[in-house]
Amino acid sequence: MPDPNAGLPPRYLRTPEAARFLGLSGRTLEKHRTYGTGPKYSKIGGRVVYAVEDLQDWVSRGEKRSTSDDTGDTVLPAKRHAAISPAYSGEKRS
Repeated sequence: MPDPNAGLPPRYLRTPEAARFLGLSGRTLEKHRTYGTGPKYSKIGGRVVYAVEDLQDWVSRGEKRSTSDDTGDTVLPAKRHAAISPAYSGEKRS
């Protein structure tokens, strides 16, 4: 079956729309953006936008077939993670 969206430009959603698309609150999506744990986004002027494809890719990272499925790729919670940013590691810089 051909893709009905073939040939159309990519669709971009602002934070409230993207959050609804993902089933999250807007605040949670903002936290993911702040901590670097969320989907890719772009800034156009002062506006944050998400490509629908990037939202779907981010959700796909967390797909599992069972609770014992170890794909090695996870969607992290919206909080500080030392592995993502050394600034969050708790170490003092000189």
